[in-house]
Amino acid sequence: MPDSAAAFPSMDPVLALIDGREDELVALTQDLIRIPTINPPGDFYRPCAELIGERLRKRGFEVTYLRAEGTPGDSDRYPRINVVARWESGRAGPCVHFNSHIDVVEPGAGWTVDPFGGVLKDGRVYGRGACDMKGGLAASMIAIEALIDSGVELPGAIEISGTADEESGGYGGVAWLAERGWFSPPRVDHVIIPEPLNVDRVCIGHRGVWWAEIETKGRIAHGSMPFLGDSAIRHMSAVLEKFEHELYPALGERHSQMPVAPDGARTSSLNINSLHGGQGEDFLGLPAPLVADSCRMIIDRRFLIEESLEDVKGEVTDLLETLVRDRPGFTYGLRELFAVAPTMADRDGPVATATAEAIRRVLGRPAQFICSPGTYDQKHVDRIGKLKDCIAYGPGVLDLAHQPDEWVGVDDMIASAKVMALAAAALLARQG
Repeated sequence: MPDSAAAFPSMDPVLALIDGREDELVALTQDLIRIPTINPPGDFYRPCAELIGERLRKRGFEVTYLRAEGTPGDSDRYPRINVVARWESGRAGPCVHFNSHIDVVEPGAGWTVDPFGGVLKDGRVYGRGACDMKGGLAASMIAIEALIDSGVELPGAIEISGTADEESGGYGGVAWLAERGWFSPPRVDHVIIPEPLNVDRVCIGHRGVWWAEIETKGRIAHGSMPFLGDSAIRHMSAVLEKFEHELYPALGERHSQMPVAPDGARTSSLNINSLHGGQGEDFLGLPAPLVADSCRMIIDRRFLIEESLEDVKGEVTDLLETLVRDRPGFTYGLRELFAVAPTMADRDGPVATATAEAIRRVLGRPAQFICSPGTYDQKHVDRIGKLKDCIAYGPGVLDLAHQPDEWVGVDDMIASAKVMALAAAALLARQG
């Protein structure tokens, strides 16, 4: 693959333009943060999409707004609005697409600054979504605007999208668009997702995930005579005991060859997201004296590329069936909530190598190739769009995502914008 410096006379004007637009990059990041696109429920998607679309329309992009009607959470009050902006060079060539999700999780407690104020302090922009991933979205926009404004003759096309619902699975965003061909060849050839995985890392994939609800059943009775009932909570305690003494030790012995970061995520994992049993207590007064006839647990199982989804499901089912045989009165229900297989792009593929070379040129050190412990929208580009040349790269420290006082560094945004501009130029030249 030709280096971008060889493909074009010089990329120095592009890099200089990005340096000169630091204030603009900060202001754009602040504007995006100040739109509180909290998901759930899916607030303010339209104004955020229009902020992106109107800016790019004025710079020569063809802009399309798409509502993912009928997807989970979509309603007239909370429409799942996506924006896709496309710039055509007029010369034959590939398409490079930068995809960012516009939704953020709720702020939660513990903030020392306004979570939607976009505060700039000590070289950092603070706010919910600063790191995950409005800083990356802003950096990609500035990168591509500078690349176009530099006057470098580019073949092919460039797309930038702002999509909904990544934090809740992406069904109203990238999944819906991918089902309709927006992330498939020949429309798109290469995808970069500016997720916050550190400015010197190329993320080529992610672990798999299986979310499920386990319900144990019991028989209701008076709390003063529990011997007349059958406690579903006690049955669930038996499930937890099996997890602690059998499943967790087994998962801890499994290690992946995927370069998952941090190192602790190179093993299989299981998190208990929630546990609910008996009558709810969200009322005034004392709870009713009842034996619980139902107990529900949500599990979050993250698995490795060396494991199959069928085996992941099977080991939980086998554990539950053992209790059916061995524990009197034990009955259960098992309901799948969400499942995604692991995915991993070729680290020697075009988008990974172009981004890694751009990191080397901008930062002066080799790129690290990693995989993410959690999933992101690459799963839909790969599985539904059938587009394998997709990676994640963007500014921000992954550990800050979803935390109080979330921030993104201004220097990292500038550096990542340069990397994205160089990578896009090299990918366009590669087939142009």
